[in-house]
Amino acid sequence: MPPYSEREGGFVCNLAIARYATVLLSPSALSDGVCLSADRQRDRPLVEAAVRRAGISGADVALYNDFPIGAGLGGSSAAGVALVDALSRCKGELLRPSDLAERSRATEVEELGVAGGRQDHYASAYGGALGLQFSETGTDVQQIPLTREARDELARRCIVVYTGESRISGDTITAVTGAYERGDAKVLFALSRMKALALSMANALRHCDIDELASLVGEHWAHQRSLHHAIPTARIDAIIERAQRAGALGAKALGASGGGCVLVIARRGLESRVASAVSTLGSLLPFDIAERGAETVVAEPNETWEE
Repeated sequence: MPPYSEREGGFVCNLAIARYATVLLSPSALSDGVCLSADRQRDRPLVEAAVRRAGISGADVALYNDFPIGAGLGGSSAAGVALVDALSRCKGELLRPSDLAERSRATEVEELGVAGGRQDHYASAYGGALGLQFSETGTDVQQIPLTREARDELARRCIVVYTGESRISGDTITAVTGAYERGDAKVLFALSRMKALALSMANALRHCDIDELASLVGEHWAHQRSLHHAIPTARIDAIIERAQRAGALGAKALGASGGGCVLVIARRGLESRVASAVSTLGSLLPFDIAERGAETVVAEPNETWEE
């Protein structure tokens, strides 16, 4: 995220998983504003900001999330991208994935004042595996092709553990950005090394080398946790330690951390043993790899939604 990505150049390797934010939207001529039905009322500021930015005077909106909120999985970005896609199509616009991502981030940062980067928005808009190069001139999206075998192996060997701990990523991001601006040598080194590791992760995915990916993830966490004292927690450390004893090759907390989810990559053949070892410290979150990003279904005028 800026200012590092604009001054130094940034790189993120990410992978979209099949956990979804779903938006049901219909224009409303009966209300001047937003009629919101959602899993959580905490979604209301994001929904209202997206509707306001889209320039739609009235809308009936339902938002449902198939993932824990604040878990480091990019859930708010998934909801933002889904909202932007639905609202733009409601106005007759068909946005490219990169435009969906940028408009979603602009809504989050400019309308809500939430500190955050671009990577989660791009993951939700594009799906699949991505190498994202950031600079002052924009974002270069490299889609990384994955074979069916690679997707299956990733879903089998990557174990996501939800700690149940809440996290406030904006505060952590602001603190790390401040340290970077002050020229903190430890933070500068960690950020530089994390960027280099992300480049290597993208290459490991291209070659379907999950063992190498796991090793890189493990080193990445060592540098990530050094950025700020609030990033690791006792529970995160316990999950990673227990996973390694059971046969994990690499592990890291997801997102800005301070809670949320932990990714564990098990040694081939030891997936069940590792999963069992960490299951008492958090909830295991099953998933598949999402091959596509945001998708829209347009109902006929008299058609009703059913689940």
